[in-house]
Amino acid sequence: MPVFQAPDFQAQDPEFARRVRDSFDRQTIMGLIGARMTRVEPGEAEIELPYRADLCQQHGFFHAGVTSTIADSAGGYAAFSLFPADASVLTVEFKINLLAPADGELLRAVGRVVKPGRTLTVTEAEVLVVKDGREKTCARMAQTLMCLAGRPDMPQAG
Repeated sequence: MPVFQAPDFQAQDPEFARRVRDSFDRQTIMGLIGARMTRVEPGEAEIELPYRADLCQQHGFFHAGVTSTIADSAGGYAAFSLFPADASVLTVEFKINLLAPADGELLRAVGRVVKPGRTLTVTEAEVLVVKDGREKTCARMAQTLMCLAGRPDMPQAG
């Protein structure tokens, strides 16, 4: 169970969930590693990643880079869910603490907005590893994201 709780937020765009999921589907890195978005709400996003040996480091645990990747996207999409329809999102910075080995069958990253802003939004994410049906926090991330107003999150033509 996540340790932190985000306040209730209202999305500016009534189509936020579709917009977030469409953007997630265009992130080729998520397809490459096999991640899936399991939940999106205003100010929250959740991503799951099933275990694969090619996503691991030398001890057979999920690699820190993979853990960071889904944490970054979960926090980013939590922020993006609150942005206007004509905006896109870009990570400015993040810090991740790896608290325990990511040893398990599944990683689950839950991103939540801490403080929304017109230009910068602060989020945090918790990454849980599931092993034998039990969840354990393996990482926590603090993140700042930029709202790129007037730059829709759509692929460029040509």
